[in-house]
Amino acid sequence: MPRVFGTMGLFLDIPKERAILIISVFWPVMENFIRGYCFYRFTKPFVRRKEAAFRAGAVYFLFMLFLFLMPWRLRTYTAYGLGVLTAYLAFSIADRRNYCQKAYLAITFFSLNWFAVSMAEILYDNVYNYLTGTEYMAGHPEMDVFLYMGACAAYLALQFLFTAAGSWYITKIFHPKGADIGKRELFMLSIPSFMGVIGYEIMRYYRMFYIIETGGNTKGYDALSFLYCMVSVAAAIVVAILYQKMKSSQEEQLRAELLAAQIGGIQNHIFQVEALYQDIRSMKHDMANHILTLERLYAREQIEEARAYASSLKAGLAETAGKITSGNPVTDVVLQEWKQEAEKRNIPFHTTFYFPEGCGINAFDVSVILHNALQNAVENTIRRKEAYISIRSYRKSNAYMIEIRNYFTGSLQWDPESGLLRTSKKAQDRHGYGLANIRKVAQKYSGDIEVSQGDKEFCLCVMMIASSRTCL
Repeated sequence: MPRVFGTMGLFLDIPKERAILIISVFWPVMENFIRGYCFYRFTKPFVRRKEAAFRAGAVYFLFMLFLFLMPWRLRTYTAYGLGVLTAYLAFSIADRRNYCQKAYLAITFFSLNWFAVSMAEILYDNVYNYLTGTEYMAGHPEMDVFLYMGACAAYLALQFLFTAAGSWYITKIFHPKGADIGKRELFMLSIPSFMGVIGYEIMRYYRMFYIIETGGNTKGYDALSFLYCMVSVAAAIVVAILYQKMKSSQEEQLRAELLAAQIGGIQNHIFQVEALYQDIRSMKHDMANHILTLERLYAREQIEEARAYASSLKAGLAETAGKITSGNPVTDVVLQEWKQEAEKRNIPFHTTFYFPEGCGINAFDVSVILHNALQNAVENTIRRKEAYISIRSYRKSNAYMIEIRNYFTGSLQWDPESGLLRTSKKAQDRHGYGLANIRKVAQKYSGDIEVSQGDKEFCLCVMMIASSRTCL
């Protein structure tokens, strides 16, 4: 009895036209739905709003279905490539950022789906051919349709399983997912996908020669093709892992350098505090002589000379103690340092900050907060007449609050994974870790940070829970 070639190499008896019709309609809908759904789930973690990934997946599904319904036929590579390209454009329009990262996701999905389809087809064909050759099927021809439907369902399930597994693993590797990648990184990450797909096409080209040589036996070639697909997927994953480790190593190095710089800053603060205390000791040592001099001036009724001497003494004492008195010499030095830096840039600096004595909060932890917050404020405040930086602290029940405000007219970008702002500066510039360090200190005292943007103003609020309600 004559037979008809099916979608994936299956053969059905011609009297089963109804089954062929049902499956020929159901098959492309389900197959493209699976691809669109996998593309949606693959790209969802990399966008701010899941609607962008959903639109991309829906566009992919509808476009591939459209190509199937067209009377003309495209080569498989061309059809898949156009589908992924259309999904990438929809993805980029819905979420207008990180275009290189989106290109990498589209290219990787193209290769993952291609290899998933190929592996599913190889298993599908070999298992189906084996089952159709059994004595049971030879004696029960009425079961052909059920076997065909079961094989189709198994093929779709395998395609979904392979695509979902590869996509999930690559999604798990990348962190943070909101970080963009450069053009060179895109090229490096995409090489395994490109080379894998090209290599598989070459293998398919030589398949006919293998069939001729072996008289139609493709089992050895199918096993080699299946292994090649697995190795290609593994290569894409390994390159992604190596890239992520490289990025993590760079970030760890930057964090270590930043920490070393902060330790050096704290050591400098300590030296300044020691110098301040040395000046205070020297002033204290000379205080008896100053008092004696004043007493002699007043005894001789040299009132004007005594007042002048007292004024100079008062000015010297104020200069020794510093212009900022926050209740702790460490925080005094940090505030004074950044006040001077702000004034060099003609930015007014206002402070009503005080250090909470007796609250169980370490002064050096507070200095880390002040140093990072004021550095960000000074560096991101535009030099204008209305520019300013202000810092204050206050108690709210048993919570100690630090609030830093500065003039700011830019826009904020959030990282959904960390809940912090994304830095607009490159990683190699050693920026972007300030807020993370501030949050780490705040969480040490069971607190956290809050960032907000108002009318031309950026505000950072840091909360730390005091261990004592009686602190000042």
